[in-house]
Amino acid sequence: MTALALPRRSGRFAALALLIIAISGCTTPETRLRTGLIEAGLSAPMAGCMAKAMTDRLSTGQLRKLGALHRASKVDLRDMSYAELTQQVRALGDPEIIAVTTSAAVRCTLAI
Repeated sequence: MTALALPRRSGRFAALALLIIAISGCTTPETRLRTGLIEAGLSAPMAGCMAKAMTDRLSTGQLRKLGALHRASKVDLRDMSYAELTQQVRALGDPEIIAVTTSAAVRCTLAI
């Protein structure tokens, strides 16, 4: 092995490590929730605001429940009334999810 080969490999390893870190940073719970909210019909600013508020206050398990709700029912928020949305979230059986989702929606609506 030559002295020149080692730095080149180290440079490739460092670049690969940085790429992995960058990719893993894109898959945070907040990013996944924001993407899910956008796919469900919210605007990007509203989804970003709600995702931030919700990931700060909900556990990973609670966030998974919300994700399962969207995937299972193919919910499109644009086609749902507030009552229908509340019913869907209540069906999860977690009062904290209801409180956090509702307060995030109200707060972000007023902020945006």
